[in-house]
Amino acid sequence: MQAILELSDIDYYYHTLSGETQALSHVSFTVHPGEFVAIVGPSGCGKSTLLSLITRLLTPSAGKIFFQGHPLKEEDTLHMGYMLQKDHLLEWRTIRRNVLLGLEIQKKITPKNLAYADLLLSTYGLAAFADKHPSELSGGMRQRAALIRTLVLQPELLLLDEPFSALDYQTRLHVSNDIGTIIKQEHKTAILVTHDLSEAISLGDRVIILSNRPGRIRSIVPIHFSDALSPMEKRNAKEFNEYFNLIWKEFEQNG
Repeated sequence: MQAILELSDIDYYYHTLSGETQALSHVSFTVHPGEFVAIVGPSGCGKSTLLSLITRLLTPSAGKIFFQGHPLKEEDTLHMGYMLQKDHLLEWRTIRRNVLLGLEIQKKITPKNLAYADLLLSTYGLAAFADKHPSELSGGMRQRAALIRTLVLQPELLLLDEPFSALDYQTRLHVSNDIGTIIKQEHKTAILVTHDLSEAISLGDRVIILSNRPGRIRSIVPIHFSDALSPMEKRNAKEFNEYFNLIWKEFEQNG
């Protein structure tokens, strides 16, 4: 199966008036269709920089990125969805109109896409809130709306940059469970950047562990649970602690 994304020997340097700082060093990995990859590592190791490189907000200092088998091009980013730490819902728009924002910008408001938006709102419990405004929703429901706004564009690849970090712990657990389940149900390919090892293990099919800056891949850990388990249920599975201890050990060695 052809990889949807491939990073080959990526280096990245930040340049300032005082000199240059290497953020990433010789990073290589692939992501296959339908796979959920989580990236973890110490603060400042280049996790979010990787997402910026994938979306062409930054250009690698060395190495190459391939999307669906060809060198990454500007137009490929139209096939990617980006979910950030904040939901960035617009208060003056209803939830439904927030969900439709990307379609409006890309001039893709069609009967088929409108029907798909309504289906997503209904399937994932927001149909009754479609005419509400963001301030009338809980933090978890707002993040669900933000994900639907991304999914309605039917991206080939979802990039999640710590999308749950602004939530309190209990809400974060429920929202990560909801969003992880939705992504699997929609058969989407996703890359998650997170500081939370438990989150990475419960959501990811593989966990990529980066070193201290400059970020290099220390190891890649395949994660295997029963397909019947939700992300929340995985946290109670016997394998969970084994994965956690394995990844934590890598972090300790990283120090």
